[in-house]
Amino acid sequence: MLTRWDPFREMVNLRNTVDRLFDTTLNDLDSTTQPMTWGLALDVVEQDDAFLVKASVPGINPDDLEITFTDNTLTIKGSTKSENETKDSHYHLRERRYGSFARSITLGSRIKGDAIQAKYEDGVLTLTLPKSEEVKAKRIQIQTPKMIDAKSRNGK
Repeated sequence: MLTRWDPFREMVNLRNTVDRLFDTTLNDLDSTTQPMTWGLALDVVEQDDAFLVKASVPGINPDDLEITFTDNTLTIKGSTKSENETKDSHYHLRERRYGSFARSITLGSRIKGDAIQAKYEDGVLTLTLPKSEEVKAKRIQIQTPKMIDAKSRNGK
């Protein structure tokens, strides 16, 4: 069976091979010498009166989290420590993250900074950021002119 040569398929195969090479090389480095910095995935939901921000931070003590709100920017920082490992161990797979993390988001609406609430439950940090009164959506009533009764002059 003859296979037609496709240069684009060859480029994709080469790229995949190089990606695997770098993934393997980076995983083999001794990551215990320098802690890594990683991002924090967030869900941000806008409601009529507030923003809800949820972050998955399993295994992190809430006391190790630092949450600040300045100039309409919410920042969540924290860190996790690596478990002590023995020198004669060899990891086959090491995917759990450790080190410091930080995430900042800027919200487009004005927030009541003194009314922000934070809850931590089952590894999920939930922040409620209430909007200030002047930015809450207000329903505007449409005024229509009063309708004139359409009865004819002769009473019908």
